[in-house]
Amino acid sequence: MDNKTILAALKKNAMLIVLVLVYLFFLFLTKGGIFSPSSFTELINQNAYVYILGAGMLMCMLTGGNIDLSCGAFVCLLGAFGGVFMIVLGLNTGLSILLLVLIGVAYGVLLGFLIAYVHIPPWIATLAGYLAFRGLGTAILSGNSKTGSLAPFPEDFRNLFYGRIFPTDKGVFNWPCFLFGLFAAGMVAFVIFSTRKSRLAKGYEADSIRTACLKCGLGGAAILLVMTQLSLDGGIPTTLLWVAGIILIYTFITSKTTIGRHFYVVGGNMEAARLSGVNTRRIMFLAYLNMAVLTSIATFTVVARSQSAYADVGKNFEMDAISACVVGGVSASGGAGSVLGMVIGATLIGVINLGMSLISLDANYQRVVKGFVLLAAVVFDILSKKKKS
Repeated sequence: MDNKTILAALKKNAMLIVLVLVYLFFLFLTKGGIFSPSSFTELINQNAYVYILGAGMLMCMLTGGNIDLSCGAFVCLLGAFGGVFMIVLGLNTGLSILLLVLIGVAYGVLLGFLIAYVHIPPWIATLAGYLAFRGLGTAILSGNSKTGSLAPFPEDFRNLFYGRIFPTDKGVFNWPCFLFGLFAAGMVAFVIFSTRKSRLAKGYEADSIRTACLKCGLGGAAILLVMTQLSLDGGIPTTLLWVAGIILIYTFITSKTTIGRHFYVVGGNMEAARLSGVNTRRIMFLAYLNMAVLTSIATFTVVARSQSAYADVGKNFEMDAISACVVGGVSASGGAGSVLGMVIGATLIGVINLGMSLISLDANYQRVVKGFVLLAAVVFDILSKKKKS
């Protein structure tokens, strides 16, 4: 392997390398605290909304760098509606979830229509929701509770979005969790080698057998490490299943489907995409409908974790989702990015948040650090494009 190949590989996986280095840095500062089983569980539960909203924000940004500023405030509004449905009115969990998803779909249809067919700029259309939804959500909470919050949510709702699969006591090794990790590692190896075989059969450039084995080894080791730690902390969080399911679905959509490729084409050059027969209006409509639905799911994980609906829930969530995408290599001008990159970006932000919390760094300085990380990612993206051109 020559120097150019090594440099290209390092450049391609720069953010993954940064993630490992940042984790090792906090491993030293926390004296191993960030490596504890409970820290792995907390990293997943605390940042589940970032992965879920990040998947939706990715699809919006692919269409030309468009974003959704309203998702954080919409989480507040949906949380308030959820509190009214399940706590005030006493509706069962299934019906309440269905109603909340329908509210999300209705908002997504309205937002998508305004952006795609009325041609209102996305940042203006979503800014209206950013300003209105938190006020409306706060008013609903204040009108139904003297404290301005509603709690607790039903136990079955909590178990669905913040429970455990085959739970065991902490410290007791959870074998179903570990076996699930072995299965996941095996699936990663299967996908890597089947993809390589398919590309070779079509005459495309593919990884060497050594590179494919290296990817399998590193990916499998990372999965088994996480699942081993979770096995020592009570088992698989249901949050992880929601996140993993969404990541797998959107990885498939963006890499294996025609409509997924259309998102990239629209972001690369909308006019050229339109002239080539792509329904650009439908793509824009679907991007924001999809974002609203994923915001509903993110709301469930957040509310189940906190066991309450309150006015500040969802604050700055839109910024976390945008940051995860940008840090993960999603182009700010659209047309480039991947779900895996977003996952790496979200994990990096999550590790930084968790690490800074464990060392008790002041919240104001935490914002400064995240701001510099975001800026550095954007600068890296711009410089990379200049070198390619």
